[in-house]
This record gives sequence, structure tokens and C-alpha cells, in this order.
Amino acid sequence: MKIFTIGFTKKSAKEFFELLKKNKISTLLDIRLKNNSQLAGFAKGEDLEYFTKEILGIDYIHDVRFSPTQELFDSYKKGNISWLDFEKEFKKLMQERDLLNVINNEYINKLDGICLLCSEEKADRCHRRLVAEYIKDNLKIGDIEIIHL
Repeated sequence: MKIFTIGFTKKSAKEFFELLKKNKISTLLDIRLKNNSQLAGFAKGEDLEYFTKEILGIDYIHDVRFSPTQELFDSYKKGNISWLDFEKEFKKLMQERDLLNVINNEYINKLDGICLLCSEEKADRCHRRLVAEYIKDNLKIGDIEIIHL
């Protein structure tokens, strides 16, 4: 099973959609807290939903249960907490939200070929990596490969 992650920052629309197409993404799971920022360009929620469905035939879902809280996000972005502290708090938040149950009840049949979307260019310091690792570490459904696009 393959789970993908992607950030749209520093990608052209062509590059972004070609990556989704080339990797045969079946569902784009938008895990941004806010998906309607003017800075999102082609990746604004309503536009992205239209583009993925109409151009590529990919399902689009926006689910903030997989997002950090605004407070946690702001604390990290403003430098009030380190990345390691952010990771620790976000992992705790995923447990509190019982995301394993959410995944098992709502996403289990969509996981193979799903792509977790956020804005960060690279996954190393993005919560999408933490969500992908949470899925891999907690689901007992065989081998899961995480691929960061």
C-alpha cells in the first residue's frame, strides 16, 4: 500500500497536477486547517476540488481533524515552540482526536493511493508527514510505503 504526501508551495499548477496524475492518486485529502487562503492560488479548496475531480477524476476531501489547532500552528510559526515540541503536541492531538478510529471508519478503503495535502514545500517539517507516519505506525494492515511528492 502506498500513501503519498504533497505540498503545493513552490510548485506550478502543471507540476502539482502532473505529480498527482503520474502517481495515480485516487483521493486528495486536504489536511490544511484553512484551505481558502488567497495565497493558496490554484490550491484554494473549492478550485482544487473542481480541478482534481474534473481534470483527473480524483476525489477531494478537506478534513481538519488531521490539522493542527490554530494555537499550535501559530506557536510553532512564531517560534514560541520548537519543531520537536510541535511534533510532540501534534502527536498527542492525533491521539486525543482518536484519528485511528476516524481512519478505520472513514478512510480505510481510500488509503491505498491517498495523498495528504498541505502547503509546506517539504514534508520533513510538516504535519502531513506526521499524519502519514501515524497511519503507518498504527494501522495493522500490512506494509505501508510513504512517498513524499
